[in-house]
Amino acid sequence: MGTYRSIFVSDLHLGTKFSKTKAFLNFLKHNESKSLYLVGDIIDGWALKRKIRWTQSHSDVIQKLLRRARKGTDIYYITGNHDEFLRSFLPLVLGDRIFIKNDASYKGLNGKNYHITHGDFFDAITMTKKWLAILGDYGYDLLLHLNSPIRKVRRLFGIKKEWSLSKYVKDNVKSSVSFITDFETILANYAKQKKFDGVICGHIHKAEIKRIDGVDYMNCGDWVESCTALVETHKGEWKIIEWTLDED
Repeated sequence: MGTYRSIFVSDLHLGTKFSKTKAFLNFLKHNESKSLYLVGDIIDGWALKRKIRWTQSHSDVIQKLLRRARKGTDIYYITGNHDEFLRSFLPLVLGDRIFIKNDASYKGLNGKNYHITHGDFFDAITMTKKWLAILGDYGYDLLLHLNSPIRKVRRLFGIKKEWSLSKYVKDNVKSSVSFITDFETILANYAKQKKFDGVICGHIHKAEIKRIDGVDYMNCGDWVESCTALVETHKGEWKIIEWTLDED
C-alpha cells in the first residue's frame, strides 16, 4: 500500500472505450493520500456527445472517489477541455471535501508554490480552433483503435513487449514532438511570470518531471494509455508512478 501526501492524476476520460478504469480502480485500492487532485479530462463530455460508453467500472470510479472523500480525503477536481461543461458552474463545492475549479495552487513540502491547471488554456488549437481540436480527438481515437489489432498481430509473432501506435506517433512525429515542447515551455513561462516555482498539469498525455528555465514542470500523464500518476511523498519527494494492470 502506497501512502502519499498528495496524488495527482489527469485524463481518465470516463465515458470512452479506452479509459483504463479497472487499472485506475486498482491504483486507488493500493494507494492513498491526504489530498487527491483530478487534473482535468476526468469525464469526457466530448465523447459522451458522440456515443456513450459508460460501463459499470466507470460508475465504480465515481463511487470510489465519493467514498474516499467521505473517509477524509480532500479531492480537488480541476476542469479540462473535455469536461468544460462543468466550467459554467464554477467554483463548486460538493459536500465538505470535493472542490471543483478551473485551477488551483499547491505548496509542496519543499517550500515551493505550484500552479495546477489542466493545460488546455495554454493550447492555442484548443482555445482558438476547437473544430480542429475535435478533429484531432477523432484522429487520436482512430490510433487507439488500431492499437488492439496491432497488439494481436505482434503476439501472434511472439512479440510480448507492449507497443502503442498512438504513443509512437505522439513521441516521434516531428509536429507532435514540437507541439509538446512548445506546450511545456509556454506553461513553464506562465508559471514563472506569475511567480510560481512550478506547474502541475495534464492535457498532452505525457507524464514528465523536469526543469524548464528554472521552473519545475510536472505532468500527470493519462489513464488512456500510460496509466501514470504524479505523487508527492511525505518526505517532499516528487515521483511519477506507472501502474500496470492488463485489462485485455
